[in-house]
Amino acid sequence: MTLKNAMITICLVFLIGNGQAQDFPGVPGNIVTHSPASSGTYIGSPSIAILPNGDYVASHDLFGPKSTEHVSAVSRIFSSSDKGKTWKQISEINGQFWSKLLVHQGNLYLFGTNRHHGNTIIRKSVDGGVSWTSPTDAQNGLLKEGEYHCAPMPFVEHDGRLWRAMEDAAGPPKQWGKRYSAFMMSIPLQADPMVASNWTSSNIMRYDSTYLNGHFTGWLEGNAVIAPDGSVLDILRVDDRTTMEEKAAIVRISADGKMATFDPATGFIALPGGSKKFTIKYDAKSGLYWTLTNLVPDAVKAANAGKSPSGIRNTLGLFSSKDLKTWKFHQTLLEHPDVVKHGFQYVDWLFDGKDIIFLSRTAYDDGLGGARNNHDANFLTFHRVRKFRRH
Repeated sequence: MTLKNAMITICLVFLIGNGQAQDFPGVPGNIVTHSPASSGTYIGSPSIAILPNGDYVASHDLFGPKSTEHVSAVSRIFSSSDKGKTWKQISEINGQFWSKLLVHQGNLYLFGTNRHHGNTIIRKSVDGGVSWTSPTDAQNGLLKEGEYHCAPMPFVEHDGRLWRAMEDAAGPPKQWGKRYSAFMMSIPLQADPMVASNWTSSNIMRYDSTYLNGHFTGWLEGNAVIAPDGSVLDILRVDDRTTMEEKAAIVRISADGKMATFDPATGFIALPGGSKKFTIKYDAKSGLYWTLTNLVPDAVKAANAGKSPSGIRNTLGLFSSKDLKTWKFHQTLLEHPDVVKHGFQYVDWLFDGKDIIFLSRTAYDDGLGGARNNHDANFLTFHRVRKFRRH
């Protein structure tokens, strides 16, 4: 099948009339889009990319009781030609979930699954996200058939390869967290990402109930990160509901991408916000690793004693590290005193010169009853951290 024949042309190009800031006063940032709680479809999986011409592209999916996430999920693509101030929807994709935008080889790609715990797929766009290929087979973007899990996690280039963390979701057991097994995918930089055989996958690292003295209930949403010594790591969100002291896990990947290993004695690190999705990126100019996480401030910990930290998402902070083990807090980026119906979560972000730009899955007041809860977000919002290295 040729690229032309595989293209799905989407004619849905319009400015989001109900998504502008003046319609929802008080909502932080620039509103990309809005989906009220009454719709039964919630904003998920924010992702952002910068095209070669400087335009921004954003994506999100829809989840919730009135969505089609478990059959054939819907994702929407937006663009901005004014550095994130205003946005327009340029396409809608049927059969795309938990996905990350990527500019690679001069083209735009969208990597994720086709549904909740679905096949691993990738699509390609040569027109900035207006039209997309269809993952019909192993030569055209259908990379793995089965049950897989991910989020809009980063790709990283290293040692002639492109690296991306994933999770096998086949279990056992078929329970959230416990069903996820960590692994790494990689591909030579010059190889065609649309061809399944070009990708290498490591072995999977299964859930182990003995980790953390029996308090380990899952790892997921791993980051491909290059360590200071040049080795490849998969740094994952960790679920431990017995403590407010959040952590992440470091799975080590062999240089050829085929072997994943984990030492439970040394592999868990303290990371504020580590029980929620986070993205880690290295900045060569500062020589630091940076992340934006949903930390739980001390006052919030005290007020929510006995609760799981994974459900507290009302504060977003900026952190850095020299060694990926010790993290320094720089500043609070977003916060709201309410933990029940407000959240700034699943942040996807990029370096943009002196700034950091990011998208948030935002649960906030909208004059229509607000979000259903802090998890089931009703907004996609865009934000900029100016001159982040000075903080």
